[in-house]
Amino acid sequence: MTSEPDVPADVLERFAGYARESSALTARFHTRVAERMGLSPTDEKCLDLAVRAGGPVTAGRIAELSGLSTGAVTGVIDRLEKAGYVRRVRDPHDRRKVLVEVTVANTGLFEGARETLREVLAQFTPDEREVLDRYNRVLIETFRRRVIDA
Repeated sequence: MTSEPDVPADVLERFAGYARESSALTARFHTRVAERMGLSPTDEKCLDLAVRAGGPVTAGRIAELSGLSTGAVTGVIDRLEKAGYVRRVRDPHDRRKVLVEVTVANTGLFEGARETLREVLAQFTPDEREVLDRYNRVLIETFRRRVIDA
């Protein structure tokens, strides 16, 4: 990769402000969704991770993805199971392992966010969306490397 271009201080500050505001609004959004589901924000986010796994997942994997301890994830799974969102099942390949399986279909709670995203993306040309796509992929990859993979 070529050397990174210098980013002017005012541009860096502006984008840092966008990131902080977006993060705060995202946290408020997840809190609202969690309240509607009768969950804590942490429980809702762990449920989201389990849904995005695309199939049964181990508690250890949820802990790894969420950054929570395995003990904390056990409590999350207990609460999600009690609320009817997940169930514990035996791994068909290794009966000693327990997997977490999501028991509810998409509840539509994220439809408001999806519609907001559609509204925003409609304001950009396909070429501009390609730049936004690249920006978001690089941002996510960089955060993952610095936060999760560190």
